[in-house]
Amino acid sequence: MNMALYEHVFLARQDVTAQQVEELTTRFKGVIEANGGTVSKTEYWGVKTLTYRVRKNRKAHFSLMNIDAPPAAVAEMERQMRIDEDILRYLTVRVEELEEGQSVMLQKRDRDDRGDRGFGDRGFGGDRGFGGGGRGFGGDRGDRGPRRDREEAPANVETE
Repeated sequence: MNMALYEHVFLARQDVTAQQVEELTTRFKGVIEANGGTVSKTEYWGVKTLTYRVRKNRKAHFSLMNIDAPPAAVAEMERQMRIDEDILRYLTVRVEELEEGQSVMLQKRDRDDRGDRGFGDRGFGGDRGFGGGGRGFGGDRGDRGPRRDREEAPANVETE
C-alpha cells in the first residue's frame, strides 16, 4: 500500500465542548489507523472566530492532524466527517513532509498568551487586514465633529 503524508484540519461546531472535540479527534484517528495509516500528531487550536458564518456558526473549534496514510483511509475519514453534524468544515492537504514539533498556530497562541502584543508581529489591525475590529488602524477616529443633518446645512458650512 502506498502511503502519503497529509495535514488535515477540521472545524467543529462552537457549541460542542473541548472534550467532545477531543473525542472526535480520537474517533477520526481511529478511522485512519483502522485503514492502515498513522496519525503522528494532533493539535487542538481552540475556539477561533470565523471570517464568515458557517452553518450559522460564528466560531468553531479548530483541530489539526498530521497523517501518514493511504489515500483510501483519508477518503473514509472525510466521508465520516461529511455525515457528522458537529463537523462544519475540513481541509486535507497532501504535503511532502510533516512538520515536527508545534505548528505555527500553537506557537502563535503561546506568543499571544505571553502578552507579546507588539504592533509589528501582526501587521496592520489585528488578524483582519486593514482597519479590522477597531484595533491598530481605523477604530475611533475622533477627528470629526458631531454629525449634522443633511437638510440643515450645506456641506461647506461649519456647524457647531
